[in-house]
Amino acid sequence: MIFPTDALWPSLPIPALILDPEDRIVDVNPAAEFFLNTSRRSLLDHPVWDKIFVDAPLEDSFARVRAAQAPLFVNAVDVGTGSRKPVSCDVQIASLGDSPDHVLVLLESREMQGRMDRAMSSKSAAKSAIGMGEMLAHEIKNPLAGITGAAQLLSMNLPPEDLELTELIVAETRRILKLLEQVEEFGNVLPPDRKAVNIHDVLDRARKSAAIGFAAHMNIEDEYDPSLPSTWADPDQLLQVVLNLLKNAAEVGSEGGSIRIRTFFEIGLRVRRGDGTGAAVPLQIEVIDDGPGIPADLAQDIFEPFVSGRENGTGLGLALISKIVSDHDGLISVESVPGRTAFRISLPVAPKAGAA
Repeated sequence: MIFPTDALWPSLPIPALILDPEDRIVDVNPAAEFFLNTSRRSLLDHPVWDKIFVDAPLEDSFARVRAAQAPLFVNAVDVGTGSRKPVSCDVQIASLGDSPDHVLVLLESREMQGRMDRAMSSKSAAKSAIGMGEMLAHEIKNPLAGITGAAQLLSMNLPPEDLELTELIVAETRRILKLLEQVEEFGNVLPPDRKAVNIHDVLDRARKSAAIGFAAHMNIEDEYDPSLPSTWADPDQLLQVVLNLLKNAAEVGSEGGSIRIRTFFEIGLRVRRGDGTGAAVPLQIEVIDDGPGIPADLAQDIFEPFVSGRENGTGLGLALISKIVSDHDGLISVESVPGRTAFRISLPVAPKAGAA
């Protein structure tokens, strides 16, 4: 291995390759194996252009980096292999100090970076909402309960034509109390009790519950990949996430509309943990509905607290989902157009026995 820091190389979350002066691959990190869907052994000593297809003349870029001994960035180029469709990436090229004719190539997926940025933004917003929830619970709940009680006492001595006012007071204070309870729930989520979990067992439980309850008016379909390995998750929290997504889909869906639950495996997706290490998240769950879609002005912020596309919505449901998924070292994203909204959860594979 040529990379100067042995401890950093295997944990680098960005796919990375090292090329010799003839542009043959002399090393790849685990993230590159995932991204290219090819083992390290089958990549080593092969010309890079035999293994990777890049929609840009990078040979000239390699030559410039070797000549100038300075890094170079190439933005938004399509990178693919024979086993996966092209992915838009930002390519970073740098020479290695001890071996100046060798170059280091980093392939950063623009889609993945966008998902990570949104996930980190949501996690930061979630922490702020937790602190605000504690303050609201302490400062507002007790006075609101007093207002409700006072309005109920007043209603006992009012003529019927004036009862509408006290009923309005009671209804509105109860609505605010319910919101505060949701904020408290948001802040009281315990760390996940993780174990090896079969994703499809959780999905089947959620589907059955939805089909006889809040989604009885919808057609729920599944498209499962039965070969998926177990994930490393808290089954109750994962069930809560899926139920919330199904409930959201049912609330925007019309009578006879459809909800599709899909699972599949996608090599190459990785998330950066809080300690700076990377983790693969190849297990994919999608909940897809045929509703009206998310308004374009809300789509980028939909996982932040108090952002909602529904009238009287609290905007805490998706923020809670994002927090739970983040606590599982996973990612959540959404793609939405009128007639198709797909929420996608990416989760890690359960560690082998004895490695947890």
